[in-house]
Amino acid sequence: MQNLNKNLSNHSFSHIYVEKDARHHPRALKILDRLKQAEVIEINHYKDVFSRAHQNYVMQKVAPKLILAIKKKHLIYRGADVCESFGHQHFYYTSTMMNCLYNCEYCYLQGMYPSANIVVFVNIEAIFNEVEQLLKQQNIYLCISYDTDILALENLVGYAREWINFAHNHKNMTMELRTKSANFHAIEDIPPSKNVILAWTLSPVQVIEHYEKKTPGLNLRLSNINKALEKGWQVRVCIDPIVYIKDWREAYQQLIKTTFNTISKDKIKDVSIGVFRVSKPYLKKMRKQLPNSILINYPYETKNGICSYPYSLSENMVNTVYSFVRDYIDEDKIYQ
Repeated sequence: MQNLNKNLSNHSFSHIYVEKDARHHPRALKILDRLKQAEVIEINHYKDVFSRAHQNYVMQKVAPKLILAIKKKHLIYRGADVCESFGHQHFYYTSTMMNCLYNCEYCYLQGMYPSANIVVFVNIEAIFNEVEQLLKQQNIYLCISYDTDILALENLVGYAREWINFAHNHKNMTMELRTKSANFHAIEDIPPSKNVILAWTLSPVQVIEHYEKKTPGLNLRLSNINKALEKGWQVRVCIDPIVYIKDWREAYQQLIKTTFNTISKDKIKDVSIGVFRVSKPYLKKMRKQLPNSILINYPYETKNGICSYPYSLSENMVNTVYSFVRDYIDEDKIYQ
């Protein structure tokens, strides 16, 4: 539990809201046992707390509360067009949790959700069942950590381990677990599976310090990547999102140099590159939450409902970072 305490701010999860239907679920009981000091409040439905009006996302993010719930519908979603499918035809994602422990200024979740509180759906077996039904029809590519950071909460919830074990027993799926955490030690005893990809999002030091609050530093993330590679895991490096900052070219050049001079680059599965982009409705809400954010209030261009940097700038940023990565990684391993 010492590792868990290090990962959580002092007042996070001081209150736990628990749906009546989830109150006696074995996973809920295990989580409650790990947070014995928290005040437990029983509710009828997680949306009674999570979706109520007039919440302040920014204030809640300082000390989020935990909500334990049962997920009853919308268990699996088709992958969004703005996300990289890495050549897979049947691309899906799922959310066993909602919201993230970290507080990245550019995160689309603050535009997607009305609350910064974290929801954990304790009935992960229902999602497993639905994935199994899909797998009877086709091979699938499944991302499990888009709307949260599962590995960051592994010491409390343990879902990374359960998903990895599930994938190990279902060879016709490829699973990606994306993270910014330095919590690989929580799963390092698990034998690596060929159909599981651990994907670390990396950013320049300047971006981490200014825009990725509560996240581990670059060196810690790189250390975790090396440990995963040494254990034989497939590892993806994600330079995504690229954000426009002062001296961005030098910042990303240094990031790439540091990354591939630190990790075993020959063992990397692939590299994903993408600029900051977000749906127009989400950006509108994000600007209300962060009216003084230079990053969020940049004059983005909108195309097909997606806001991003002007085309010429986006192309320049992606192509520049691509050229930096190409000095270390074969072109057929770089996605943009």
